[in-house]
Amino acid sequence: MLHTSASLDTVNELVLANHILYQEGIVDGFGHVSVRHDKRADRFLISRSVAPATVKAEDIMECDYEGEPQDARGRKTYLERYIHSEIYQARPDVMAIVHSHSPCIIPFSVTKAGLRPICHMSGFLGAGVPNFEIRDFAGERSDLLIRSRALGADLARTLGSAHFVLMRGHGSTAVGPSLKLAVARAIWAESNAKLQIQSAQLGEITYMSEEEAAATMNTNEALVDRPWALWKARAHALSPAKQL
Repeated sequence: MLHTSASLDTVNELVLANHILYQEGIVDGFGHVSVRHDKRADRFLISRSVAPATVKAEDIMECDYEGEPQDARGRKTYLERYIHSEIYQARPDVMAIVHSHSPCIIPFSVTKAGLRPICHMSGFLGAGVPNFEIRDFAGERSDLLIRSRALGADLARTLGSAHFVLMRGHGSTAVGPSLKLAVARAIWAESNAKLQIQSAQLGEITYMSEEEAAATMNTNEALVDRPWALWKARAHALSPAKQL
């Protein structure tokens, strides 16, 4: 039974996004994805606190832009929901957000290597990839998690106008003008990170120019329905949650 006023299509697409992110190796037992409510300008949708691969339609909850669950009915959502609430407040252009701990991203958050686009699918990284250093805001004794609205706001300011932000020792957050593009950017950023690590072992890397990055972003992201169809088919075939 649904406990949200959002459309069933929006709910089902968010469920699918959770499964895709799991099947593509971006999330495991942790990580989360959200989308703005399609009928209410003051809320967003996110799952209750369960592993993404197991998310079902009845797990989807509404939160306001202070990160507070609405009509929770005993359910708890993710501790780091403030990542989502504060970015939505700061960025009206953002329609969906993915937070993950994908493994190839982490090395770039703890070194000065810099995550830069080398693959034409990751041109969105050419807008810059800031790195959120939580020590600058929470001191030396935090658990690196975004546990408050204040830390969420700090993360949103660090993200600025970029499409992707590293989080030192923690992971990353991808944003997009649609749920499909936020998911795609999380997947393509992980792929770029892996390729960049591999390329660095061979020698000097030729990175994309700003102009190339912008052009490839515009071309490839207009075609996001093509990989989305593949990811959807793979998630349907392999996901432990079969409700879609």
